This record gives sequence, structure tokens and C-alpha cells, in this order.
Amino acid sequence: MSDNFEAFKKKLDDQHDWPTDYLFKFIVPKSRETEVCDFLPKQKIKIKESKKGNYVSVSAMIEMNSSEEVMGIYEKAHKIEGLIAL
Repeated sequence: MSDNFEAFKKKLDDQHDWPTDYLFKFIVPKSRETEVCDFLPKQKIKIKESKKGNYVSVSAMIEMNSSEEVMGIYEKAHKIEGLIAL
């Protein structure tokens, strides 16, 4: 795991008491929307299209048990071309 991921994991542990609800928010090209939705709980996802419809914002508030679970979601998301994690 990179130093950036380790630093982020440390921040997560410093700022959260697990388990906790954690907000994931991603912006992806419209063509990649389903790739993000595949690893998030369907009932928790909120999707909003950009004005021109080229991009979508995908948000989900999910109860996470540890920083490792959060990092697992970000590792999956990191593999999607054109994704921006907020």
C-alpha cells in the first residue's frame, strides 16, 4: 500500500470511532456509473447527473466497521478510469 493510503488510513482512524457511517462520494463519466454502483449497497446509492449529462455524482452513506473497510472501497474505486473521489 502506498504512503498516501497509509496516511489516509491513519487520518481515518484518528477522526472516526468505528463503527461509523461514512460518506463516499465519487464523480465518474456516465459510461462508468455501473462500475461504481457494483461495489456499493444498492439501497444506499444516490446518483445525480451533471448538467450536460457527461458525468454523474455517486454518493452513498454506509456503515463501516473499520478504516480497512473504507480503504477497500477506495481501492476498488481507484481502478475505475476517470473516477474522482471526493
